[in-house]
Amino acid sequence: MTRRDTILVTGATGNVGRHVVSLLRRADAPVRALTRDPPAADLPGDVEVTRGDLDAPESLAAAVADVGAVFLLWPSFSAAGAAAAVEAVTRHARRVVYLSALQAGDQPDSVWGTVERLVEASGVDWTFLRCGGFATNTLAWADRVRAEGVVRAPYAEAARSLIHEADIAEVAVRALTGEGHAGRAYALTGAEAVTQAEQAHLIGEAIGRPVRFEEQSEAEAREELLAVFGDPALVDASLAYWRGLVTEPEPVTTTVAEVTGRPARTYAQWARDHAADFGGPVAAR
Repeated sequence: MTRRDTILVTGATGNVGRHVVSLLRRADAPVRALTRDPPAADLPGDVEVTRGDLDAPESLAAAVADVGAVFLLWPSFSAAGAAAAVEAVTRHARRVVYLSALQAGDQPDSVWGTVERLVEASGVDWTFLRCGGFATNTLAWADRVRAEGVVRAPYAEAARSLIHEADIAEVAVRALTGEGHAGRAYALTGAEAVTQAEQAHLIGEAIGRPVRFEEQSEAEAREELLAVFGDPALVDASLAYWRGLVTEPEPVTTTVAEVTGRPARTYAQWARDHAADFGGPVAAR
């Protein structure tokens, strides 16, 4: 890949993708953003924005033309259609950096494992970012924190090593633009495992007022999650996983530091960066 090869960013308007686009611009790399709705993308004017949808591989022709590398984020909990989408992308790109999940290595038939195998079989240079839980998932608490100063969730003592989306993006950009990352599966987590009750406390510190954690029953949590996920098996598996974190916290890796030369951001830093989302002050940039 040469420095002037275009890099396609899928999921470019999402939490991680926006950071990837920003960092690539800062590195003066040509960026093309894939989105279903270009007028609503709200990306800088010097970013080439292309309409397309990974769920409709026939829509990707313009997006993948002349690209050297792709940041790939599969948009579904199902791998249906992934083979055609990966084929469309890898027909042109020589490098794919795929945003995967920690469990992909142990669960090859999961959606993440399935997409990994498709990318690997394509013959391109690949890097898999096997991420733990995203800190941005706790934005689901934001409405209640703003209104009531409360986080309601099951398993107060479940300890998670949630990763800041900016750290994922920094590793992704290193893999997209640098050498030495091909064939690597990076296990990425945040800097430490923090209980959910402590996460609520740290949000309170970030916004300057107390946030109380109220522990939900499993039955109440299941009902709420069914409305979001729609898949009872996925809900039950998620609850079982979180329940296990009470006694066995999520692992913490040092991969972010090894790849970027800087330690992973803490959850406290993430909370400060997102204080405005929870009704606090806008974070200084």
